[in-house]
Amino acid sequence: MTTLAERLGHGPDDRLLIVNCDDLGSSHSANTAVYDALRRGAGTSASLMVPCPWSRGAAADYRGEDIGVHLTLNAEWDLYRWGPITQAPSLLDGDGGFPRTVADVFEHADLDEVRRELRAQVERAIFWGFDVSHLDSHMGTLQLRPEFYDVYLDLAAEFSLPLRLSGASTERRIGFPFRSLAAERGVVFPDHFVHVRSAGCRADVSAALADLGRGVTEVYLHPAMDTPELRAMSPDWQGRVDDHAFLVDEGPGGLSALASAAGAALIGYRALREAMRA
Repeated sequence: MTTLAERLGHGPDDRLLIVNCDDLGSSHSANTAVYDALRRGAGTSASLMVPCPWSRGAAADYRGEDIGVHLTLNAEWDLYRWGPITQAPSLLDGDGGFPRTVADVFEHADLDEVRRELRAQVERAIFWGFDVSHLDSHMGTLQLRPEFYDVYLDLAAEFSLPLRLSGASTERRIGFPFRSLAAERGVVFPDHFVHVRSAGCRADVSAALADLGRGVTEVYLHPAMDTPELRAMSPDWQGRVDDHAFLVDEGPGGLSALASAAGAALIGYRALREAMRA
């Protein structure tokens, strides 16, 4: 069978790396760091949190970069809240925003409201002028239950967009074959996904690059600038600042150098989108 790398115009044994910057739109400090990583660092793609207050600012600064939609049903921080952009009572936690936990979404969310809200997030990104390159899921919520995954997969098929998907070990853990279901629908996704525990993932990503396999691998980071705003809102602010430093570091310990040492070619999600649409 033709590999994904071959569909992208590369050899079957080539190593291709997507370096995604999550949480664009979550804050001004995230916007500044993500665009910096995309424009002068190792970032090749980013994911926009449409419901967050700084998403409109991200749209104003957009210059055609490879950006997808970080489909959002959670607002996990105590002091900084965001909520649905549609009328969706089941997606509110009583504190003015989305639920903090994935379990709370699963317990209370109405699936019709989920579908309407997530389609509105994609449509708003397009309306703002983003050439949307892919879809992924904030906190992985849409991948962990079949009924939520159905919405995720339907949106990918409807908008002809590739998906971020976890690997086979996650399939075994949660008990349904989401990767083969996507392939049956013609939805493209990377061969490998490097899951990181939190922001500040220099060690995890470095280890993954040292053992990079053939095909297309996605790694993701959460870059942000060190600002009073970030320190006030984000408990993991130090890790986010280090993620930015890792992405723009031009030295031997930076992500660009480690990817080069692994023999990886850097690509974005847009290449997968064009292969899917072809």
